[in-house]
Amino acid sequence: MSVGLPPFQQLVDDHWRDVARLAASIAGPREGNDVAQEAWVRALAAYPTLAHARNLRSWLLTITARTAIDAQRATGRTAGRRADVDAAAPVAAPSAELPDEELWAGVAALPERQRLAVLLHYVGGLAHREVAVALATTPAASRRLVSDALASLRVALGDAFSPEVP
Repeated sequence: MSVGLPPFQQLVDDHWRDVARLAASIAGPREGNDVAQEAWVRALAAYPTLAHARNLRSWLLTITARTAIDAQRATGRTAGRRADVDAAAPVAAPSAELPDEELWAGVAALPERQRLAVLLHYVGGLAHREVAVALATTPAASRRLVSDALASLRVALGDAFSPEVP
């Protein structure tokens, strides 16, 4: 089905960093590369069947998030994950007093759906409607997950935590 899709290699060239960053932030630094590779394999398999070429970045990041979730569930290690700070650099910067490691530990301690919503929204840069698609929920529920996660981080990290809201 030809709908004017760019060559797959162009998609890889344009978005490989986003996929790698999100995979590492969800699956952790050790599994991040494997998750990113599996996400690319899944994307390549599905690419020829796409009905439209709208928002391919969001489509890729949704595949990446679902691949990371599948990998975590397969290994039974969803609790206590720590994201690789270097791999997930674009998160909105908290105040200077809060070390990144403390922030990432707080993010890792969030309930799974809140953690995923925050990572998709801030690391992946997805809008709430795109987060909702990735998490199979509604945009309102996505907003609530992110809001609840930020409230939990404020409580856990104190006054030093103040994210920039996009």
